[in-house]
Amino acid sequence: MKSVYSFFLGMFTAVETILIWIILFFGFKNPPFTSFLIALLIGGVTFFGLKWFFDYQFLKKNKLTRKEYNYIQKNLQEAKRKMSRLQKAFFSVRSMGAFKQLYELNKLAKRMYAIVNKDPRRFYQSERFFFYHLDSVVELSERYAHLAAQPIKNEKMYISLKETQSTLDDLRESIKKDIYHVLSTDIDDLKFELDVAKHSLKKLEYNPLDEERRTKE
Repeated sequence: MKSVYSFFLGMFTAVETILIWIILFFGFKNPPFTSFLIALLIGGVTFFGLKWFFDYQFLKKNKLTRKEYNYIQKNLQEAKRKMSRLQKAFFSVRSMGAFKQLYELNKLAKRMYAIVNKDPRRFYQSERFFFYHLDSVVELSERYAHLAAQPIKNEKMYISLKETQSTLDDLRESIKKDIYHVLSTDIDDLKFELDVAKHSLKKLEYNPLDEERRTKE
């Protein structure tokens, strides 16, 4: 499923194919073209067989159907294109305030993308980001960068820039909430584990038998 798996799987099957060709050609004295076809067939079966197995394990681990996974990947690819536009807008601004603002928005967007890319199940918790907030940030950032780049500005443009900055600040806070919402399960699990650990430590700190033993001594 993941590109890194596909890369190493491709490398493995390529090496396997070459080794099989060498064995068939030099070891069994088969014709070179026949050896190549057999090695290619075995390599293909190995590649697609292992890929199917890893895909199945990945989907099973993440409790997703192939249709759901393809849908999520399609939206992640679209989000990546939008993030490229956001990064382009970020590099085109000149004022320090706008630079810092768009830098943080880029960082937050990349953080959300990384979370969902690593754990596709979280996509359904982050739909508000992918279907609303990211679109708004990209559109406003591009408009802001375009207006800010104009050499001549009138009062109306200054007002528009100020309003855009304010809206981008609001969107930044909304994306932070989106990320918190996606990670809320992890936070709850961590709190539960901390409570269990604290409870265990308290039990270790006080043992009635130890107290009774110290009294007798």
